[in-house]
Amino acid sequence: MAQRLTYRRRLSYNTKSNKVRAVKTPGGKLVYHYELKKAAAPKCGDCGIALPGVPALRPRKYATLSKRQKSVTRSYGGSRCGHCVRERILRAFLIEEQKIVKKVLKAAQAAALAEAKPTKKVHKAGAGKKAAAAPKIEKKTEKKVEKKAAAPKKQ
Repeated sequence: MAQRLTYRRRLSYNTKSNKVRAVKTPGGKLVYHYELKKAAAPKCGDCGIALPGVPALRPRKYATLSKRQKSVTRSYGGSRCGHCVRERILRAFLIEEQKIVKKVLKAAQAAALAEAKPTKKVHKAGAGKKAAAAPKIEKKTEKKVEKKAAAPKKQ
């Protein structure tokens, strides 16, 4: 009959953190060896693929690694894959180019409008509505004076 196996730790349920494997020791005994959880590789934040060049380890193991082993020597290394970084750089360049083109087109439109419009007379500084209305009043008073002068005098 087969030998019975018991857990070696206090957790007595078959959970994800309590996985075991039966191993035969050199003495011929069967014992449980506890399995470590599989590590998930770090993923690219944009496309979600596993980052090449960064090892897949459990979180606590990264503390013992040096900085150069945890990332790739590139901008966004250890966070984004090379393809996504290339796309970001290209997108930023194209956006800047688009802004420049917009500015050039706006300047060209403004120049075209300036050529098409006839030049207007520029009023003197300080000449507002009141200054423009004053000559009309003077003309009206002159007409009244002329009418009175033309009318026969009664005595």
